[in-house]
Amino acid sequence: MRRLQHTANNLNDEQISGWRTIRRVAPYLWPSDPKLVWVKYRVVFAMLALLAAKVVAVWTPLLYKNAVDALAGAGVSDLAMGAVGLTLAYGGARLMSNGFQQLRDAIFAAVGQRALRQLALETFTHIHRLSMRYHITRKTGGLSRIIERGVKGVEFLLRFLLFSIGPLVLELVMIAGVLFFLFDVWYLAVVVLTIALYVWFTFAVTEWRVKLRKVMNDQDTDANQKAIDSLLNFETVKYFGAERREAARYDAAMAGYEQAALKTSYSLAFLNFGQAFLITGGLVAVMVMAAIGVERGDLTVGDFVMVNAYMIQITMPLNFLGTVYREIRQALVDMGEMFDLLEQPAEVSDKPNAGDLAVTGGHVELRDVAFGYDAERPILKGVSMDIEPGKTVAIVGSSGSGKSTIGRLLFRFYDVQSGALLIDGQDVRDITQESLHAQIGVVPQDTVLFNDTIRYNIAYGRDGATEDEIVGAAKSAQIHDFIMALPEGYDTAVGERGLKLSGGEKQRVGIARTLLKNPPILLLDEATSALDTETEQGIQDALARAGHGRTVITIAHRLSTIADADQIVVLEKGEIVERGSHADLLAQDGRYAQLWHRQANEQGDDTGAGRAAAG
Repeated sequence: MRRLQHTANNLNDEQISGWRTIRRVAPYLWPSDPKLVWVKYRVVFAMLALLAAKVVAVWTPLLYKNAVDALAGAGVSDLAMGAVGLTLAYGGARLMSNGFQQLRDAIFAAVGQRALRQLALETFTHIHRLSMRYHITRKTGGLSRIIERGVKGVEFLLRFLLFSIGPLVLELVMIAGVLFFLFDVWYLAVVVLTIALYVWFTFAVTEWRVKLRKVMNDQDTDANQKAIDSLLNFETVKYFGAERREAARYDAAMAGYEQAALKTSYSLAFLNFGQAFLITGGLVAVMVMAAIGVERGDLTVGDFVMVNAYMIQITMPLNFLGTVYREIRQALVDMGEMFDLLEQPAEVSDKPNAGDLAVTGGHVELRDVAFGYDAERPILKGVSMDIEPGKTVAIVGSSGSGKSTIGRLLFRFYDVQSGALLIDGQDVRDITQESLHAQIGVVPQDTVLFNDTIRYNIAYGRDGATEDEIVGAAKSAQIHDFIMALPEGYDTAVGERGLKLSGGEKQRVGIARTLLKNPPILLLDEATSALDTETEQGIQDALARAGHGRTVITIAHRLSTIADADQIVVLEKGEIVERGSHADLLAQDGRYAQLWHRQANEQGDDTGAGRAAAG
């Protein structure tokens, strides 16, 4: 009940959002771009086909009436022949009505599919423009569900806004006019009263059902989020023997969906029966009036049949009205969520007329940079750093000191809150993100691969790379021999997020991908953390060769990997506490020396334990 009340409280906002959605969708029907004038033509021709279908549909029962009246006067040969001709005309009219409807759908199909494709692409592109902060706070399953439902609603909304509500009103008005002029005002009164009660009942119950459907959608999204989250963390679930716990968590979400779905089904049964009761009442009333007219001799049997045909003709679109109205409301809700997503501002965006980054040497400079993911918890506190072109600078420090944050700021996942970050004298906020990303190669701590082949994942480093270049990058990353030993070689599928490969193998594919990109600036964020000592040494040699002549920023936890760096910067609690070469920092016997000796002792203990185990 609380959930329903909460949903009811949101309906006014949703109605406002519904008008916003209609305004956003309208340009897809009538675009202003001169290149898309064909869309306008198709909409006009589709509407003409629709109008023709409705006119023929209203005219058809008149042919039916004349055929029945002709048959009622049986015994005269020419009348019988007239009845056959009228029957054929009746059949032709029905076929024409259906033909015009199919022509309408065929003409309009390209308009709907274009809108669906364009909006899907717009949404997909916008999601990639959103900041990392947005993506780490959203659940992937819920996001994909919003996009899926929203995009599916596009063509439906366009089609039924154009072809259902307006044409339905037109058809009802024409039928009401025929009944008024061919019979009398009481027939019109009964029809109008029936339609009014039907529409009122349908809309009232449908509004209630929309609330139930919204709850059902929320439960569906929640269950989908839990399922995807659990599957993405498959290994963790196994490590902790949590299969039953995850199944119970998913089942609880599905139980909520089941309850909401049952209420939706029960309400649909109530709606269908109520609609049938009202329309049948109106049909019986009009038929009784017609039957009395036939008994009096005021009407013919053909008139009786025509009234019945018109009432049935009214019944069909009215029965459809409930479904169309509900689906339009639901499409507005679904698309409203998607448009909310499209209106989500990008935290990091290019300035108007931002220029491309021109790398002349790869000089990276941080000037008094301050940054925090939350205003109440600063991460970097006035960090200044000068990384000369072609030099290797290592950033070390304990967890939470801000090492990886510097890499995210350099790649501009976030903007600095004060100070500046420059490349060859150009503030990264003044250049396009695309040009910035093209000049920086990143090997992250946790390499995530696409669910495709090894070749695809390596080739992702540079669009259009040749096979020789892909193989050369794999050899530099020392993974070529491993790949060739696989039954399918470079065509081996790596699985979702690369789960079919070990951590070290994934890391080497990631390194090969970055080497293929061949950027002037390299950012290595714990790049060898998942490798064994022997492999790590080989990769270090490969990275050293790859870094020759480039600016290399290495974020490291394992200090043995950065001893040869030109400069080592030690961060603690967001501030630089030491900087210098490996030898200089050891001589200072400060924080770096403490970290170095601690890791050396830990490695010594591990070696000793290994020797003891071997003995």
